[in-house]
Amino acid sequence: MQLIRTFWPTPFRIKKGDVASLIIQLVIFLVVCAVVGWLIGILAGIPIIGILFGLIGALLEIYSLVGIVLCVLKFLGTV
Repeated sequence: MQLIRTFWPTPFRIKKGDVASLIIQLVIFLVVCAVVGWLIGILAGIPIIGILFGLIGALLEIYSLVGIVLCVLKFLGTV
């Protein structure tokens, strides 16, 4: 569990049953990942390094998905 807290520290700030902290963390994940994803999408258009930025974008999507799942699990009290 400590390894998960190292990579995703923000979902563990949510208290069980506290809707306000859940919404705040979800908005943070969605906004930050959307802005960074938009920038990566622009940089992925560059022919030579586009593949690298495409891989980084895919990893960002996986990171945000796992973060959102951890937020919901922490809200429900299962983690």
